[in-house]
Amino acid sequence: MRPRHRTPRLLGSLLLVAAAGISVAGAAPVAGAAPADPPAAAKAATPLDRVVPAPASVDAGGTPYRITSGTRIRVDDSREARRVGEYLADVLRPSTGYRLPVTSGGGAGIRLKLGATSLGAEGYRLDSGKSGVTITAKGPAGLFHGVQTLRQLLPASVEEDSVQPGPWLVAGGTIEDQPRYGYRGAMLDVARHFFTVDQVKRYIDQLALYKVNKLHLHLSDDQGWRLAIDSWPRLATYGGSTQVGGGPGGYYTKADYKEIVRYAGSRHLEVVPEIDMPGHTNAALASYAELNCDGVAPPLYTGTEVGFSSLCVSKDVTYDFVDDVIRELAALTPGKYLHIGGDEAHSTSHEDYVAFMDRVQPVVAKYGKTVVGWHQLTGATPAKGALAQYWGLDSTSAEEKERVAAAARNGTGLVLSPADRVYLDMKYTKDTPLGLDWAGYVEVRRSYDWDPGNYLAGAPGSAVQGVEAPLWTETVSTSAHIDYMAFPRLPGVAELGWSPASTHDWDAYKVRLAAQGPRWEALGIGYYRSPQVPWPAE
Repeated sequence: MRPRHRTPRLLGSLLLVAAAGISVAGAAPVAGAAPADPPAAAKAATPLDRVVPAPASVDAGGTPYRITSGTRIRVDDSREARRVGEYLADVLRPSTGYRLPVTSGGGAGIRLKLGATSLGAEGYRLDSGKSGVTITAKGPAGLFHGVQTLRQLLPASVEEDSVQPGPWLVAGGTIEDQPRYGYRGAMLDVARHFFTVDQVKRYIDQLALYKVNKLHLHLSDDQGWRLAIDSWPRLATYGGSTQVGGGPGGYYTKADYKEIVRYAGSRHLEVVPEIDMPGHTNAALASYAELNCDGVAPPLYTGTEVGFSSLCVSKDVTYDFVDDVIRELAALTPGKYLHIGGDEAHSTSHEDYVAFMDRVQPVVAKYGKTVVGWHQLTGATPAKGALAQYWGLDSTSAEEKERVAAAARNGTGLVLSPADRVYLDMKYTKDTPLGLDWAGYVEVRRSYDWDPGNYLAGAPGSAVQGVEAPLWTETVSTSAHIDYMAFPRLPGVAELGWSPASTHDWDAYKVRLAAQGPRWEALGIGYYRSPQVPWPAE
């Protein structure tokens, strides 16, 4: 079943409240609550080209399909297709009140079909007409992404937890769709402020709606260590005991982390865990004195400054520590990537930084993972196949940009996260009650109106593997805060990662984005009502 992770709606920009409790949508309709099927003429169907991210190809036309009490969800006789079918049923049942049985075989209704397509592992084809809707994909990820499109083609009230009047129309026509980039990520910083497993699951559900396929978890920083490591237990029990402002902090047991990984996988997101080093390590240094060059553990830190901490690069115990942490983390992580941070190591000399990265990157490979690092990694020698995550600004020096571009020309892949475009913790305007402004103010248009393919001068477009929207949490401590800072900017970043460059147009996008507002309200997502977006009248 699909947990319906909700928070109360924000009443204006100043009412930033904690997340509400979680309820679970049942597999059967509320007794006696299913309404009689309303006339199809009561509402118009959502146009096929009104979804976010914009599909690669739309051929609209024909009679809409109407979901009724007789609709069945028909799936291939495979476990993967059935899982996607059950997910779809759990989305639709509470609001429609219909039973929507998930069955094998053909026939009318909603059909989820695994089959040969030319649309890649994540692409799909959606065909809609009077007799039904068929989603065809090469793999289960494509089926799942097709289901997200189907959700957006239905009225926003389909997201409600209680029975709604409908009608449930899907416009006629065909969508053929596949992603521009294979890496479409969002980062959640759980180190500055800790977020529970259920809060992370709630964010995963929001990311899945917009076809994001990577969840980057920032698991360690100066303010907290958030994952239990058996060989170094004080990292979590002591290093995880606080957070920004001095709150209680917290950490994930290995079972907790496995549950996040499992849940993300059920939504076709890959978890990319990050242990930031050699800087941003005060929580580790406070937990184990021997990791410090002077053998003296500093106190726990609850502020927000950066750049003051460093592992002791010259000590052998540092690399025993790194090996143990990476070994245990890699064993818990089925995905391809492991992020080793590497940013803002201001208290580590350049020579020590290079020496550290030269020793640590092979450890990642030894445990079967591919290195991801912040773009400062290009100041050392990135490992073969490594990804550099660029977080510079328009104002970043030409020298630093060229160093990253040169690494890209030499084979290092790029994930683009320019801070003055897609850092979701930046204030929208000077009046935003949350967030920071060191990278400037980032309104919705600014976060959307750039092209990853030609953003970094001198870097070949083929080096760009995708985009990621980081959400740092110095000022963010509740799910309501996440909602407010991520929405409406996150869907635009997701579109940059998914949609063809030819679809990129702010004036068209802002209309499609505005249509998402009622859906967020139905989902309990309290968002920032940017004046740049023509939201429906309240």
